[in-house]
Amino acid sequence: MTASPADLWIRTYHPAAAAGAKLVCLPHAGGSASYFFPVSARLSPAVEVLAVQYPGRQDRRGERCLESIAELADALTPYLLAHADRPLALFGHSMGASLAFELTRRLEDRAVTPLALFVSGRRAPSRHHVETTHQLDDEGLLRELRALGGTHSSLLGDDELMRMALPAIRGDYTAAETYRWVPGPPLRTPIHVHTGRSDPRVTLEEAAAWCEHTTAGFSLTPYSGGHFYLNDHAAEVTDAIGRVITAGVAA
Repeated sequence: MTASPADLWIRTYHPAAAAGAKLVCLPHAGGSASYFFPVSARLSPAVEVLAVQYPGRQDRRGERCLESIAELADALTPYLLAHADRPLALFGHSMGASLAFELTRRLEDRAVTPLALFVSGRRAPSRHHVETTHQLDDEGLLRELRALGGTHSSLLGDDELMRMALPAIRGDYTAAETYRWVPGPPLRTPIHVHTGRSDPRVTLEEAAAWCEHTTAGFSLTPYSGGHFYLNDHAAEVTDAIGRVITAGVAA
């Protein structure tokens, strides 16, 4: 049976019809929906997790990669609106944080204000860097993946698997590195920032600058570790997200 477009984009590993809210999880560059399976398991059944699967990887490998944050956000927005029967929150790591921000803008433009926006491992949209990783050759791209530590070493050592994954990884890096914030009104959604203290891509000042992008609540929580601090602090971050969502639903 052919999957529906909604099922291609959004994976619900632990359906929870009675949950008080839904959390949309957006992967990092080169990541997939399955990265958030543990988040879904930990938050269910209080929160229903919707893990996003981008085109160009795993079971969507035959589809064209979308190399623009705006294009990804425009494609995803209708599916998130279809899930707005209950309060929504969004969580994105690295590239996923930029995408979560743009999705929140689009949702607010359509009169849907999320409970919270959780961003991880990403500087504020107003803090631009010139980045050219997506222009490196395959070996250079692999070196960057090894340096950041976000890909399991067994996968990095499997040349065939990595060659298959590189088009999606390059497409994601293109989307992340060519993203440019277009100034506009700040969000009405609270923003909660999680970041690694030694992340080579995000300083604490750049993480704190997310406060400029909301008129609602704001928090910044630093952790030990680098860009993928999340791998070592997944339970802490997930529990923090769960507490904020639970409080928002109860308010």
